[in-house]
Amino acid sequence: MVVVRWLSVCLALVAVGCGGVEPVNPSFPTSIASARKILREDAEKPVVLKRPLLIVGGFLDPGLAPAMLKGEYLSWTGDSRIASVQLGWESSFDQCRGDIIAAVDKAFPNDDPSMTTEVDVIGVSMGGLAARYAAAEEPKQDVHPSRRLRIGRLFTLGSPLRGALLADDIPLNLHPLQADMRHDSKLIHWLNTRIENADELYPIYSYTRLNDLYVGTYNAALPGCTAWWVAPQPLTPPHSGVFRDARILADILCRLRGDPPLSHDPPAALLTDATAKTCTR
Repeated sequence: MVVVRWLSVCLALVAVGCGGVEPVNPSFPTSIASARKILREDAEKPVVLKRPLLIVGGFLDPGLAPAMLKGEYLSWTGDSRIASVQLGWESSFDQCRGDIIAAVDKAFPNDDPSMTTEVDVIGVSMGGLAARYAAAEEPKQDVHPSRRLRIGRLFTLGSPLRGALLADDIPLNLHPLQADMRHDSKLIHWLNTRIENADELYPIYSYTRLNDLYVGTYNAALPGCTAWWVAPQPLTPPHSGVFRDARILADILCRLRGDPPLSHDPPAALLTDATAKTCTR
């Protein structure tokens, strides 16, 4: 199964590189060139963000994505209230939760014994799932609730909100976090049950790129929802390139700055999907 998926994405990349026509998302029709133009122009217009911003890195990332995004959003907004946290060395979502909360408390301290300062969050890959877990009440009734992450808005970039294909495809647990990222894991089920029960009240804006064989394009949105998708640039890795995609970064920037977004509701259905529903509330 893993080999079949890799062959599929290689063929797709070859087709694009040889002049294949990229599909355009009708609910997110922004080009790379226009997105880069927005990023350049916004860098000349400093703005105070509605709330501080936290950028959460992904699985096995030693800090590359959060550090790069922190620097770029600082240059695009001029607001210094931006923090980042890397989760690359952690082996449990409880450790990820502790790192995320500690990062917010260090950068934006408050006196609330139960919740951090409210922040907007950009979660890269697993970082989006970890942020949701950090914001949730403890799932075990016999565990005294710890401090929680207070999220204003959550932006997820290729996050395994319904699990990750790669975690499903590899039968052995090669990493402690792998089991929790399978589509049928207790963690995924518990978090998504919270959505169904309206316990997760902050807006979630999800983005993905087509041909993502690590997480899966469908899995990058909440159950019953569709992420805003874009076609990857020619010869760029669909999943690991998501945090460098100018279209996605520019849309998030517009939303953070309070400008009209580049994408619009409802997110267009995936190419083989019959339904699409916005993830935001």
